[in-house]
Amino acid sequence: MFFVDVVASQRSGSVSLLADAIDFAGDAVSYGMSLAVLSMAVIWQSRVALIKGLSMGSYGVFVLGRVVWSAMEGQPPEPVTMGVVGFIALLANVSVALLLYAFRDGNANMRSVWLCTRNDAIGNVAVILAALGVFGTGTAWPDLLVALVMASLAITASWSVIRQARAELSGHSVPHASGHHH
Repeated sequence: MFFVDVVASQRSGSVSLLADAIDFAGDAVSYGMSLAVLSMAVIWQSRVALIKGLSMGSYGVFVLGRVVWSAMEGQPPEPVTMGVVGFIALLANVSVALLLYAFRDGNANMRSVWLCTRNDAIGNVAVILAALGVFGTGTAWPDLLVALVMASLAITASWSVIRQARAELSGHSVPHASGHHH
């Protein structure tokens, strides 16, 4: 999906598809790291979660920069490619999210994998809506708005995972939004 997104982003000029592409690449690395440390000591799982949190944050910052650059360029993306690829990506992420749903309240490592996939599915729906918006308005703003939201989600999720991983590394438990302690 990363390669499909990159090509589609280049062809269509969509920043939200580019955001999605970088996200897919990050997830592939993230899932690989998560699986690699699954059987290791919790401290290694927390260290990996910290790295993932930092990379999610930097992805968000990169997308913010790309949004500003595209806003100054002012060229609207091609909406049909955006919509079709957004839909294919949504199918890919929903199937992964269903597999990971059971792990949504695990440690920082498992939780970050679930959060990434959930955010991806939300992002895909947003890309599809952006494509409709670009189609309807003939401007780049819906695409840039969605890319901004995706960047903000990444930065927020990043902060949450970094906080939990740091707490695990220092031996404290951090309550989730759901109120569970781990």
